[in-house]
Amino acid sequence: MRPRHLARVTALQTLFEVDLVGHAPEKVLAYLTEEDDLSEAVVAFARKLVQGVLDHRSALDAIIARVAPNWPVEQLPGVDRNVLRMAIYEMLSDNETPVKVIINEAVELAKTFGSESSRRFVNGVLGTVAAQSADLTAKYFQHETASTTQS
Repeated sequence: MRPRHLARVTALQTLFEVDLVGHAPEKVLAYLTEEDDLSEAVVAFARKLVQGVLDHRSALDAIIARVAPNWPVEQLPGVDRNVLRMAIYEMLSDNETPVKVIINEAVELAKTFGSESSRRFVNGVLGTVAAQSADLTAKYFQHETASTTQS
């Protein structure tokens, strides 16, 4: 498995457990990385994704609510919700990875871990986010980043 894909899988598993069970993210991440004997690069990228999603969860959820208004974020399946959070965070904060790659990775995670309809739902939401990324970043993400930085 490619290192960044492995990091995304690990980040998704961590976020899912934190979101649904409320375990401490660092403990979950430590357990998963130990269990799978992951490289430092994989762990570092997974940690960046997990921390970024947790730091900006309210802004990410607001973006999901805006682009998928018929699906309340808290009622989305846990896998779909966390795949979307993670991919949107990466799309709006990481200029290293092309948006198409981020969307493809998210769709792959949804297909692997989600339901029959997860792949299509995630692809549709992320396609809309990609089309509106400048507006969404300005409206939700920059403000959230500024307030987090000032704390």
